[in-house]
Amino acid sequence: MTPPNSTPHPYSLLAELTYRCPLKCPYCSNPLKLRQYASELDTDTWKRVLAEAAALGVVQVHLSGGEPLVRQDLEQLVAESRQLGLYSHLTTSGVGADEARLERLVRSGLDSIQVSFQDSNQVDNDFLAGLSSFEKKHECISAAQKLDLPVVLNVVLHRSNLAHLEEIIQLAVDLNVEKVELAHVQYTGWAFRNRDALLPSRQQLQEAEQVVQAARERLGNRPELAHVLPDYHQQYPKPCLQGWGQVYLAVAPDGAVLPCQTAREIPELDLPNVKDESLDAIWFHSPVFERFRGTDWMPEPCQSCDRREIDFGGCRCQAFLLTGDAAATDPVCHLSPNHELVELAIAESQQSTAPLRFRTYE
Repeated sequence: MTPPNSTPHPYSLLAELTYRCPLKCPYCSNPLKLRQYASELDTDTWKRVLAEAAALGVVQVHLSGGEPLVRQDLEQLVAESRQLGLYSHLTTSGVGADEARLERLVRSGLDSIQVSFQDSNQVDNDFLAGLSSFEKKHECISAAQKLDLPVVLNVVLHRSNLAHLEEIIQLAVDLNVEKVELAHVQYTGWAFRNRDALLPSRQQLQEAEQVVQAARERLGNRPELAHVLPDYHQQYPKPCLQGWGQVYLAVAPDGAVLPCQTAREIPELDLPNVKDESLDAIWFHSPVFERFRGTDWMPEPCQSCDRREIDFGGCRCQAFLLTGDAAATDPVCHLSPNHELVELAIAESQQSTAPLRFRTYE
């Protein structure tokens, strides 16, 4: 099948091996109705997906979930990635990542690992995780470092843990990791449901930026501090993974192929599946990937905006959740006719005393 000349090839694959996870984070990006997606691709199908991804031009595969360590075939999939020349990166809660398991993964060819923390201390971390996991995360990082496996620390930031940002950075220093991703919540999935309890104030965000900048000046590049700001407090939205259907694709546990991890938020999308089609056919010809690819689909003011090939209209899931229209200009943009929805959400969240609701299997 011949691809359209103007369609780029992807270079990054998110392989969501499972939605199963021992944690119950209140900002989980898994679908709300998990029981609808309980089926998982078998080992041979995942190997075919990896081979088709490599043939498409993908160079890195992010093995994720849920918690990918619950898959007993994870070592086989890592080995297959190495054989195909794909850089493999494991994203994990650290639960179940003992030294023996990590050693098997390294022998299979795993290139790097990202371990998520929920907060800087055991009490708050375990509360947000819904599970006693703080010490397990420490053990995971220690085991990875013994095996010379590069480690990235990831901490999702929100109103409940921003006051501990200095301690979170110190935790990364103490753990001697190469990089820490300080990523503010993206308000989709469970995070959208918990938005009133998670969304920080502008003052909190300004203070956080000052903390990160001071730490960069003090620490240099060890660890590297990547601070991903929240869309709701920005003048312009971020591009959705560098543009819908431009460089990235995700394969869900049940085989659905998504232009972004949370695209199930948009019910109008009839998602293609690797059980029915090849990745090549899906990437180049699926109506879902064509729907918001490029700029032709854009409404005003995006269509005539000189940023249309910078942010590509922003996040389609965010636009849908805020307006009910996935094709709308992302309301985060200050030029959007619906921008007042974001301002209202910020104002309401600062007055809210809503408790966090933790992920369940609906």
